[in-house]
Amino acid sequence: MNEQEISGVVQAVLERMKNTGFAHGAGHVCTCKKHKMTLEKANALIEKVKAKASEMGVRAVVAVADQAGRPVSVQSMDGAYIASFDIALNKSFTSASLNMSTEALSHLSQPGQPLYGIQFTNDGKIVIFGGGEVLEAEGKMIGALGVSGGTAEQDTELAAYGREVFKEVIACL
Repeated sequence: MNEQEISGVVQAVLERMKNTGFAHGAGHVCTCKKHKMTLEKANALIEKVKAKASEMGVRAVVAVADQAGRPVSVQSMDGAYIASFDIALNKSFTSASLNMSTEALSHLSQPGQPLYGIQFTNDGKIVIFGGGEVLEAEGKMIGALGVSGGTAEQDTELAAYGREVFKEVIACL
C-alpha cells in the first residue's frame, strides 16, 4: 500500500467511527480517560455512597458499571442483604443499558405505560424500582450506579446522591 491508500483507509475508518458514535468533535477519536469508567473512579464513588449509606443507617451494596452495563466494581457493606448484590448489579445494568434512572423507568413500566413488561426482558435483569442512576462526564454517559439495601426510597436517594457526587469524584481524578 502506498501513502495515499493508507491515508484513504485511515480516513474511512475515522469516518465510520464518527458515524457510529465512537468519536466526538471534528475528527477526534475519543480515548480520553475522563470519558471512561475506571476502577479508580468506581471505587472512589462507592466509598462516598457507602459513607452516606452509613449516615442513613443503611447497609447497602453499591455497584458501578461501565457504559455497556458491565460491572467495574461492587462492594457490599457489612450486614447487607445477600439479595442486594444481584439487585445492585442489575440496577447499574438497567440504568446503563437504557440510559435512564431506574426510578424514571418505574413510571414508564406501569400497566398502561409504554414500557410495561420491560422487566421480563434481558433475562430478568431489568429493574423497575429506584436505586439506579446514569453517571455522566461532560454530558456523556460513561457508566451507571446501582444501590440496594434500604427501602426503595432510601436506595433512590443514595443513587441520586451518587450521581451528584460523581461530579466531584471525576473532578479530583
